[in-house]
Amino acid sequence: MPTRTNLVDVRLALHPDHSSTVVATLTAPERYLARSVLAEYGFRPTGDSTMVLARIDHDEPHHADKAASVLREGGAIVEVSAALQEEIETEWTYGNAPTHWQWLTPEEIREHTGEAQRIHDAITAGRLTIHLHARDGWTTVAVGTYVGGKSIHLHGEDHLRTEETDYTSEAEAVADFHRRHTVAVRPGPAPLTDIERDTLAALGTAPSPTASAAPSSPAAEETSQLVPVYANGPGDHEALLKDFFAANGEWEKWRPHEETTIASHESLTLRVEFLHEATHGDSAWTIAAYESPVGERLWHATVTPATPVEIMRVLLNSLSTEDSWGQGPGAPVKEEDLAHASRPLDDVGWPLKVGSRLIEWTAPTADPAGLRFDTLVKHGDVLPAWTIWGGNTADNPSWAIHLSTHAPSALIQDITFELAHGHGHRQPRHSAAALPHMPTLAAPALPSASAPRPVPRR
Repeated sequence: MPTRTNLVDVRLALHPDHSSTVVATLTAPERYLARSVLAEYGFRPTGDSTMVLARIDHDEPHHADKAASVLREGGAIVEVSAALQEEIETEWTYGNAPTHWQWLTPEEIREHTGEAQRIHDAITAGRLTIHLHARDGWTTVAVGTYVGGKSIHLHGEDHLRTEETDYTSEAEAVADFHRRHTVAVRPGPAPLTDIERDTLAALGTAPSPTASAAPSSPAAEETSQLVPVYANGPGDHEALLKDFFAANGEWEKWRPHEETTIASHESLTLRVEFLHEATHGDSAWTIAAYESPVGERLWHATVTPATPVEIMRVLLNSLSTEDSWGQGPGAPVKEEDLAHASRPLDDVGWPLKVGSRLIEWTAPTADPAGLRFDTLVKHGDVLPAWTIWGGNTADNPSWAIHLSTHAPSALIQDITFELAHGHGHRQPRHSAAALPHMPTLAAPALPSASAPRPVPRR
């Protein structure tokens, strides 16, 4: 089984292309623990072993330092680059700050910018839909509605944005916005500011400048729409399989016939089968783990062909960690197993529903997705005990991952972490069937000189 070879668990450094952005590189096998802590402080996954912290207030060094302290308290070894350490020790202020901010402490200022960051995150994650915007003197105002929640008026941009007024209904909020701003009202969200564009570019999710300047069309808008990863198109599973073999030399490739490729781990206790021409109703991927090369099967999983490739990549990568190999059938699934598997969803507030048979977590967004556990399924049953799904309903989903009763909770947690925090660009409908590569997004231009940036306090 995989063994740990690195002494450093997490390396923190400044991003080479984005001034205050912090990149975390995870080197320990048990990555989901460090990923959970980093996510609490705003880091977002950008690769198999990297996470990025990019904020609209450019206060990333401070929050990275907080995350490093928590990781160290938990026993992790954290390495901070010299350049980042210098930024951590530098006291910052804002050149364009409101006058009353001069009387506030750094922590009080961070409360204001933290609220602006929360609004920004809610918009980019799809939890807050912006209906209309308008220019109000020197700044931007908008009206929006939280998924399943209140409607609000917003005032300001970037780190100065605040919730101005709450409404009990969307209709009331929109009507009052029209009354206040009359002919200045424009549909949808305002164009991205330089800071927002630079922040999204650091996360690899910003639309290209050329695309945003081009005439809009339904297909173009859908291509550039940032959505939760579970609402994304399937992507290129063939390319994922190729990348998996290239990055994992301990897996042997075997193609018994044209339709199927099999990946067998060198331990002969893990096996992944990929069906190249899988269609709706087939299992594109089948995974099985065994207690020994000739022993009993511990657990198995199947994945439908429409599953987003980002989620499937997380599943495959999780197979390289020892906790994801499983311990095999034994006692019934415990409450702590459920808590461990669902923790990322609980942490971000996915609603939980407990029935006489089913325990379900569902996405609090307009795009349906969820995690389901069937308490009546026993080891060896044909029906899956765990179902991770997206689109439509849990009983008839657009895509699904089905796992047997004793599938490792660590592996399921890796997938639910991606559900909770991953994002992608929705594929255009006319090309979804072709399973294309995800588009490569061009980096936007650097922020203009007039964009508000923090400067060292003299």
